[in-house]
Amino acid sequence: MTAKRTPIWQSIAASLTEDITEGRYAPGEKLPTEAELSARFGVNRHTVRHAIKSMSGNGLVHARRGAGVFVAQVPTDYAIGKRVRFHRNLEQAGRLPGKEVLHLETRTADAAEKEALKLSENARVHVYDGLSLADDQPIAVFRSVFPASRFPMLTDQLADLRSVTAALKANKVPDYTRVWTRLTAKRATATQALHLRLNEGDPILRSIGVNVDANQSPIEFGTTWFAGDRVTLTLSES
Repeated sequence: MTAKRTPIWQSIAASLTEDITEGRYAPGEKLPTEAELSARFGVNRHTVRHAIKSMSGNGLVHARRGAGVFVAQVPTDYAIGKRVRFHRNLEQAGRLPGKEVLHLETRTADAAEKEALKLSENARVHVYDGLSLADDQPIAVFRSVFPASRFPMLTDQLADLRSVTAALKANKVPDYTRVWTRLTAKRATATQALHLRLNEGDPILRSIGVNVDANQSPIEFGTTWFAGDRVTLTLSES
């Protein structure tokens, strides 16, 4: 009786899984292309695609539209508490923090911004849109809004320093704390998916919060959209 042969796609999946387990492809690293894997294993792309789909179903890899297939990243622990500090959170998790400035502008505050920052009618705000990275992998897109009348030079300082904490210190705000945070599960829009290297509609987690200075005056109204599979949000009292 002839022994039952293992399907080729299963053999490919097992071989790639071993590569990941042995550290040949690190978390967050891109796998070779379908064409490269087809050449390596001597099969057509459909067979490679079947293997990758199986691995994706097991949570080992995930595809990003237009970018390729990546090894699943170990989620980063990110503390949400009285003091939310991006660089400190990432460094404590053993990750290398990074930020990219996407857009800086000064404009009239909308209704939600006026309410959160306790601003008057027609007040102006500075808006900082950016991308947060851990080990060069995008983990979140964010928008931070500040009262322009209190921090007239803040956009220039944010462009130079790329750190909210450092920019606020330059404006004589040595410390600030979070007074409230709201977390909501959402689906990635096309733009968010592009920045986070996700598929449109993938799960993300939205965090909205307000930070105040030592006198309890609101200084920052922030919204962050975290990639759902790359961050574990933890509640902290500090």
